[in-house]
Amino acid sequence: MAEQGSAGNVIAALCSFFIPGLGQLIQGRPFTAAFYFIVDIILWLFLLGWLMHIFACLDAAWYSNK
Repeated sequence: MAEQGSAGNVIAALCSFFIPGLGQLIQGRPFTAAFYFIVDIILWLFLLGWLMHIFACLDAAWYSNK
């Protein structure tokens, strides 16, 4: 992916909105993707999974491949 605000990051953020971790997986960050997905499942048990959706979207949108 390119830099923050690029079209690739926007697509990744949209993917993470629907399935947390999917955007990170698209960006080539499998461990981060697994973390967001697993934590999201755990948080939904306490009805707080929507927080992980937001954090995953922001992480995918702000990612900069340096």
